[in-house]
Amino acid sequence: MTSTGSTAPKRRQRSREDALVEILCTARRLLVDQGLAAVSLRAIAREMGMTAPGLYRYYSDHQDLIQALASHLYDELADELAAARDHCPDLDPGPRLEVVCRELRHWALTHRREFGLLFARPISDADPAPGNPAHDPSWRFGGVLLDLMVQLWQQGGVRLPAEGELDPAWLRQLEEVREHLDGEPVPLEVLYVFVHAWARIYGMVAIEVFGHLNFALTEPEPLFERTLRDVMTDLDGGGRRASVTGAGR
Repeated sequence: MTSTGSTAPKRRQRSREDALVEILCTARRLLVDQGLAAVSLRAIAREMGMTAPGLYRYYSDHQDLIQALASHLYDELADELAAARDHCPDLDPGPRLEVVCRELRHWALTHRREFGLLFARPISDADPAPGNPAHDPSWRFGGVLLDLMVQLWQQGGVRLPAEGELDPAWLRQLEEVREHLDGEPVPLEVLYVFVHAWARIYGMVAIEVFGHLNFALTEPEPLFERTLRDVMTDLDGGGRRASVTGAGR
């Protein structure tokens, strides 16, 4: 005989989890179809046939909702990049990093408004600062790239700046990044190389996603590939690894 008292809480919990999924799906659809300004608790409640006060049982305010949506998107992006990385387990870290960078571009171009929410951060509610729910998912995404960079360094495939080239006070800004790494200590110079490489890759992806190359290029993929090749050459001096080419979608 099944106890009604034991199954009711599980049923309520399952119903709550289903509602949370539906809320995020609705919020994302509004973001994609109408833009960020359309993503409000009131609009989501209307789309779901709920009352606005009813939605507050799930999210306390707009920031709570946007943090949950950003966390979900970071996790999705991290999963996509990890899957691309793991699809080629026999490759060295350098070529796998190239594959991951191409997957980042693909996700960004097929999810432009989601990319904008995460990386343009048009509102402070999406900020993945320490203490915010989106903080750990954002580092999970970044970890896919950073872990490959660390592996590349461990194999001797990262060319570090010359001694004295970088201001130690500047390097100390990277201490927080190092705190997110497990295993053997990673020199701050390696993290500098990573940040420098990331800035170039992100910049290339963002300028394409936001349409700022449209004045000159109808198909920017060759420029992305050239930028990626230059980044990888600068990482290891151009001599060690075999590049994975022709991976455009």
